[in-house]
Amino acid sequence: MDIHEKEPLVELEKGESPRAVRSRERWMPWTDTGLAIFYKIILSVAAILLLGYNFCCTTRPRLVATQVEGVPQFVLDYAPLTYLDTAEAYFPSDISAQITYTHPAINGSSMHEDEDEIPTLNTTNLHILNKYGENGTNIYLTSNSDITSSPSWLTGVVPNSTTGKTSNAISCAIIIYPKPSLSVTDVFYFYFYAYNQGNTVFGRELGDHIGDWEHNMIRFQDGVPQAMWFSQHNNGQAFTYPSLEKLHSGPGRGKRPINYSARGSHANYATTGKHDHTIPDLNLPNGFIIDYTSEGALWDPVLNAYFYNYNGSTNTFEGINGAPEGAMHYRGHWGDEQYPIEDPRQPDSFFGFVKYVSGPTGPQDKYLERGDVCPGNGIPCFVRDRLGP
Repeated sequence: MDIHEKEPLVELEKGESPRAVRSRERWMPWTDTGLAIFYKIILSVAAILLLGYNFCCTTRPRLVATQVEGVPQFVLDYAPLTYLDTAEAYFPSDISAQITYTHPAINGSSMHEDEDEIPTLNTTNLHILNKYGENGTNIYLTSNSDITSSPSWLTGVVPNSTTGKTSNAISCAIIIYPKPSLSVTDVFYFYFYAYNQGNTVFGRELGDHIGDWEHNMIRFQDGVPQAMWFSQHNNGQAFTYPSLEKLHSGPGRGKRPINYSARGSHANYATTGKHDHTIPDLNLPNGFIIDYTSEGALWDPVLNAYFYNYNGSTNTFEGINGAPEGAMHYRGHWGDEQYPIEDPRQPDSFFGFVKYVSGPTGPQDKYLERGDVCPGNGIPCFVRDRLGP
C-alpha cells in the first residue's frame, strides 16, 4: 500500500478550506481523526498514572541507611531483612506491650496476689522476677485475657509498606557478642511476636503459644560476615554468608541477607516455599509438619530495635543508648504455661500433642555462648555453602 493511502480523508464543510479542516481536527477531538488522537492522549495519561501507582504503591519499602551510636557499622550494614508470609496473621509485636498485657504466674497462680512487693513490671525491671520460682525459670507471663477470644494485641504490628518499620513497636533485640581473642563477633538478631500459631497436622492445629522469640545469628570475622544461623523450632540451619540471597536494590544492596519468616510459626528460612521440619536441621518440600514462606510484607527489624553488648564471662547484658536490660536478664517464660487437658481452652490431645503449649524463654536462654555457628544443643552442625534443604 502506498503511504499516501494512509492519509485520512475528511469531508469539508460548506465554505471550509483544507487548512481549516486541519485546524478543526486539532482543536475538536470529536471528529474522527481528532477522536483517535484524543483517545491516544487519554490512554497515554492512563498508562503514566498506572505506572506511577505501581511505583508508589506496589514497590518494596524504600530502605534507608542506618547508623546507631555505639553500634559497630557492620552490625547494621549486614543486618538481615525479613519477608513475612503473604498469609501471615501474627506480626512482629512490641516487647514491652507483652509485659503490659500479661501478669507473672507460677503453677497457674498469679504472683500479684502472693507477692505484695512486686511493682508494676516493665522491660527495665522484669528481671526482679528471677528471685522467685527456681531463679525465675518457673515463671510464666500469663495473658490477662482469654486468648481463645483472640484479643487484638496478639496480632502485632504490620510493617510499614514504605519504611519497613513496625511503627510504635520495638520488636527486635540485637545482641552483640565480641570474642576478641578469636577476632570474632557473633551478632544475634532476635525477633519478637506476641503469638505463635502452630502447624496443622491431619487437620489439627498443634503447638500454639503466647510469646515467640526467633532469631538469626551472623558470625563476623574482623567485621566481615562468615555465616548465618536460622532458628527453626527445635533447631535450625546455617549457611555461609556468600551463599545467601541478598537485598538487590537500595542502601545495603548486595550486603543484607534475606530471611523468610514462616507463616504463624515464625521459624526462619533462607528460601521461600514449603518446609517440612519433622527432622531437625533438615527441611524438605513435603512431609507431615509443614512451614510456609513467601515474599509478603518486608520488615526491617533494625529500625525499631534495642541494642545490647553481651559479656560471655559474666552472662550479662549492657544496654546501648539506654536499652532496658531487665527484659534480657529475665529467665522466665514470655507466655502462658501449657493448659492442662482438663482446661476448657485446651482441645483434646492428638497422639499426645496439644494445641496450646507453654510460652518460650527469652534470648538469654538461646545458646548465646556457642562455639559453632549452630547452638551447642548436641545436634550436629552443618554450615551449607549453597541454598537448599
